[in-house]
Amino acid sequence: MDLIQKIQILNNYLKVKNYNKVIEGSLKILKKIPNNSYLLNLIGMGYQGLNQHNNAIHYFEQSIHFDKKNIAAINNLGNSHKAINDFDLAKFNYEKALELDPNYINAYNNYANLKTIYNDYDGAIKLFKQGIEIIKKNINFSLEKQLNLMFSLASAYHSINKIVEAKKTINEILIIDPKHTSAHKLLSSIIKYSQKNTDSIDHLNKMEELINSNQLDKDNRIDLNFALGKSYDDLKNYEKAFKYLDEANALKYAQSGTSIVGEEKVIKNLIQVFNEIDLDKTNQNFTDKKIIFICGMPRSGTTLTEQIIAAHDSVYGAGELIYLQDLVKQNFVNDGKLNKQKIIDSQLKSENFISKEYFNYLKFYKISEEYITDKAPQNFRLIGFIKLFFPNSKVIHCYRDAKDNCLSLFKNAFSSSMMNWTNRQEDIAGYYNLYSEIMNFWKSKIPNFIHDVKYESLVENKDSEIKKILEFCNLNLDKKCFNHHDNSKTPIKTVSISQARQPIYNSSVNLNSNYDKYLEKMFNLLNKN
Repeated sequence: MDLIQKIQILNNYLKVKNYNKVIEGSLKILKKIPNNSYLLNLIGMGYQGLNQHNNAIHYFEQSIHFDKKNIAAINNLGNSHKAINDFDLAKFNYEKALELDPNYINAYNNYANLKTIYNDYDGAIKLFKQGIEIIKKNINFSLEKQLNLMFSLASAYHSINKIVEAKKTINEILIIDPKHTSAHKLLSSIIKYSQKNTDSIDHLNKMEELINSNQLDKDNRIDLNFALGKSYDDLKNYEKAFKYLDEANALKYAQSGTSIVGEEKVIKNLIQVFNEIDLDKTNQNFTDKKIIFICGMPRSGTTLTEQIIAAHDSVYGAGELIYLQDLVKQNFVNDGKLNKQKIIDSQLKSENFISKEYFNYLKFYKISEEYITDKAPQNFRLIGFIKLFFPNSKVIHCYRDAKDNCLSLFKNAFSSSMMNWTNRQEDIAGYYNLYSEIMNFWKSKIPNFIHDVKYESLVENKDSEIKKILEFCNLNLDKKCFNHHDNSKTPIKTVSISQARQPIYNSSVNLNSNYDKYLEKMFNLLNKN
């Protein structure tokens, strides 16, 4: 077998995500032809696929060392720096790739996605458009690259509430590729389906025709089943809605498995460790800027609450940040368990390195406001760390009826592997019970540190509940907070986009009764608090 055939086999392994084979095979060939830039880049991509980004960075740098114009390796190096939140170096490498080749489409896409992370949507949209125009003028580019950029552009428009532009871009995608299931799913999240809206019924029929064609792979079937489930839920045909949602979740579970066992270990370990830590001994070396941490179960009203608070003139809405989770993992977790002694040693150090590093990540966000919202729902697990290292922050805990919350999780698709517990009824209920357990623990440990926002109370008594939230955050009354839907200054990157952009409504309260007979297993497993 010649070298070209061997490398083709390695590329095939890369396509099917057999990353260990990519690394092993490349290293074997590299012994015979050392310092080969192409193979070093391939090894880096293997480690990148395994989320071992420090190893990936090493090999990408080696690849570039032996070929300073290896644009693929430069772009890939940017991707790994982006994955570990090193935005300076990610930006540097994307710009370097585009300087070497102004037509390198992958760098346009990746650089634009970097900009969306720190909420530079104007910059991201400009890059997406530039990439699309380059592809349209060059027949050598694949249609797939154009569609990927167009979909990213539509998603960016959606995040900043430019619905007309989002729908226009989605419709352009579907003209080119009527089978683009991600575009169908995004469109379904925007449309309100009703018998009176003939366009919505036409779209529903197209999706049903597509899913019945048996021409879709598993990923596409997952997307379309979730989209159809949402459509029939709008139409109040709950039997059909459940049929499609159940199929979507079953396919996703078969593909990704579940992370519930690992989640249980994490939460039990947090309770055990923090039960023995004095949370009154906080690190007082912190910035004057104040963080408002908004947390709770996913789909509990965290996005709506952030939109209300971030409408305030003194508040910057940063969105769903992963930085606290990453810092905890990097500094206090060994072999999957918390290092209690390291947490205790860090409590009263002269340098508050957690706060310092957290704000270092935020330097790209161009924040001038005094207050910043961090709306990562699952920070509810890390409230003890917030108390220790951000003692001048505010923690808002959002919650809603347990059945409604769990139903909403069942109805939505989540891309993060951290959410792989959302595809089976028993796992959703199990996670909700774990969440209840740790929240009860935090409230008993630091009773005056957390402000509860009950979703049902917020929709029933909007004005009084918003006043309570602002008072807790030490914010003066701002009329914009009472009309958050008129303000789109804070992008939304989660599945809650469409709901959180509307005026506060109560139609999502007690929806679980429509699914009682279908989700009996899940509802019966919920602890009755």
